[in-house]
Amino acid sequence: MVVEEGSPKSPEAKLGLEVEDLWDIQEPQLSPTEKLNACFESIPVSEFPQASSSQVIEIRSDASLGEAVQLLSQNKILSAPVVDVDAPEDASWIDRYLGIVEFAGIVVWILHQSEKKEGIDAADVFAKALQDSTGPAVAAAASGMSSPRYRSSQPGSPKTAGNFFESLTSSDFYKNTKVKDISGSFRWAPFLALQPSNSFLTMLLLLSKYRMKSIPVVDLGDRKIENIITQSAVFHMLEECADLQWFKSWGSKKLYELGLPSMKPNRIIKVEEDEPVLQAFRIMQEKGVGGVPVVASGGNKATGNISIRDIQYLLIAPEIYKDYRSITAKNFITAVKNYLDENKKESPSMSGMITCKTDDTLKDVIMKLDSMKIHRIYVVDGEGNLEGLITLRDIISKIVHEPRGYFGDFFDGILPIPQTSRV
Repeated sequence: MVVEEGSPKSPEAKLGLEVEDLWDIQEPQLSPTEKLNACFESIPVSEFPQASSSQVIEIRSDASLGEAVQLLSQNKILSAPVVDVDAPEDASWIDRYLGIVEFAGIVVWILHQSEKKEGIDAADVFAKALQDSTGPAVAAAASGMSSPRYRSSQPGSPKTAGNFFESLTSSDFYKNTKVKDISGSFRWAPFLALQPSNSFLTMLLLLSKYRMKSIPVVDLGDRKIENIITQSAVFHMLEECADLQWFKSWGSKKLYELGLPSMKPNRIIKVEEDEPVLQAFRIMQEKGVGGVPVVASGGNKATGNISIRDIQYLLIAPEIYKDYRSITAKNFITAVKNYLDENKKESPSMSGMITCKTDDTLKDVIMKLDSMKIHRIYVVDGEGNLEGLITLRDIISKIVHEPRGYFGDFFDGILPIPQTSRV
């Protein structure tokens, strides 16, 4: 491929030009989707631009939960692979890594310590652990907040004050728990990874149809992760390719012409402003979604958004909730915005609702998502009511498809989430 003078020089743009070259030599009778499938199948994952060093990080299995949270927060990432410090030096990559640790898994694991399990009242155990280091009031709050009887929809249900998380994160229970102690809660055992020789099509299908948030690329020779492909990186690649011929047949179309949004308004997972924020994070974990809109009580008008990445603020800055009797979704958004303003920090998910209309083009949506570094955008009507949402998965599903029998035995040896898993 020859890149002419004045052509874009970013790695993503050069990649787009490579697709353009492949596009031009495809059989004319193929549909646009079939052509693009063939193009992406011809490009190995090794050609995907390298992630920054801050994204390709690993967490030691003997790190505490607090250390893991700080590392994820400082590097502005949602998850990281866990290296088994007890693995022998010559271990294969599959024995070298325990799994993936993420914000959501840490918090849900903590909350589940107070649920009854296998006939043992773990709430009493958890309360005792907290009482030893924080006092009976906090222990009681923990049991009330996370017991199986807790239901946010019931009047008078327990609410959680900010001092609970402040006390929890300063407790010995939190400080002494290691990342390896919650390794059984990881979704993949150890996790699903690509090899450099796998194709772009494989990577795109894993991010869309198979709902992966990020994909490690493992060098079998070095037995370690050499790259991590994130949803944000794919959005940026598509944005850099938006004006190329192969993408125009999709990018120039309006959302409604592409059948987007595909999800009907009554199927959107959402929380109301006065619901506990923990309910929002529980819903995200249970439903496997990266964020939920916050709507006015009893209505469908979106007033804010809470992302899975925002769970970090419950752990790294719990003192900001001291002034609230309960941490509702509305109070959480307000408190975090004030915290970010005071500390001159930015968070894409806390910059307000990111919305679009059904007559916006796909290119418009991709450029907005890339500029904001977010993974989802809400579709609203003229009154601001939710009509749907669009994610990277929706976009990818419109431009490529999985051929019959494509993955073959690719998933052999990869264990799905066990039925007994608590996360």
